Amino acid sequence: MMISGLVQILLFQSLGELVSKLLLPTLPGPVIGLVMLVGWLVIRKGINTELAMVADGFSQYLGLLFVPAAVGVVLFLPQLKANALAIISALVASVILTIGSSALVVRFLSKKASHE
Repeated sequence: MMISGLVQILLFQSLGELVSKLLLPTLPGPVIGLVMLVGWLVIRKGINTELAMVADGFSQYLGLLFVPAAVGVVLFLPQLKANALAIISALVASVILTIGSSALVVRFLSKKASHE
C-alpha cells in the first residue's frame, strides 16, 4: 500500500530530473518534481491515502537529514564567524520575506475560498 505512494514521489522526482536536464538546467530536479507534485495534487484537489502515509513516514525522520548538514556547519565555523553579519542579515531578511509571502498567499487563498 505504501509502495504506491513511494512510486508517486519517485515518479515526480524523476520527471523533475528529466525537466531539469532537458529544459531548466539551473533548477534542481527534485525542486521541479516537488512543484509538479504540488500542481498535480492541486488539480486532483486532494492527497490520496498512500501518498499521505509515505509523507507522514518521511516527516517523522526528517530531523535525521539535518545531521550531516550540522557536521558541515561545524567544519566551516571559522568562515561562519568571519561572515556572521552577512549570514545573520540574510537569515533575518529571508524569514521576513517568507512570513510576508506566506501571509499574502493565505490571504489570497482565503478570499478565493470565501467566494466559492
